[in-house]
Amino acid sequence: MATVTGIRSETARAKTFRFALPQPAERLAGQHYVIRLMAPDGYTAQRSYSVANPPDGSNEIDLTIERLDGGEVSMFMHDDVMVGDELELRGPIGLYFVWGGTTPALLVGGGSGVVPLMAMLRLARKLGQPELVRLVVSVRSPADLYYSDELPGPESTVVYTRSAPPGTQRPVGHLNGDDLKPCLRPGATAYVCGSSGFADAASYVLVGLGVPTEQVRVERFGATG
Repeated sequence: MATVTGIRSETARAKTFRFALPQPAERLAGQHYVIRLMAPDGYTAQRSYSVANPPDGSNEIDLTIERLDGGEVSMFMHDDVMVGDELELRGPIGLYFVWGGTTPALLVGGGSGVVPLMAMLRLARKLGQPELVRLVVSVRSPADLYYSDELPGPESTVVYTRSAPPGTQRPVGHLNGDDLKPCLRPGATAYVCGSSGFADAASYVLVGLGVPTEQVRVERFGATG
């Protein structure tokens, strides 16, 4: 069991939950945990959520969870969970969509897909090697941007698809080659995370820009909650 030690709002529909695990667990940036809930009658529901904070040898993990209407787990997390509650967590899970902090990486996220990529960006900054990563995140509006107080920096670019802050030079619109081309570097692995539609479109753009398909890793976030 893990204990909720902090809850922070990221947007109107997303919160970051900090958990203290029973003991430290070795993990990599990009991995996820499964939250498992059990009702008094024995009914269970579980969902996977990416870890947002970088590996640091501690027993603390941050899971950023979007509230999805009708989502059994996400609605419970947003509406019922409080600091001090204990929940069943399983992980860390996944070895494909991970970054070890030693090689160049291009991180491309759509909406909530930025969560595992933020762990990678935070790791690069923690290691004092932010030049290793470039993050491009696509969101509908400033109100939908996760980690808005921390994400901006020379390593990151935000693409707004529906409305942008005053003074933004780039017109609103979907992610395109002009957004990604300046971030390309020889030998970099591209990590793409978001909805299936976003992941397919972003991967297509990357391959069109000459990124070898074997250097594009994709993780799709579904609509289940």
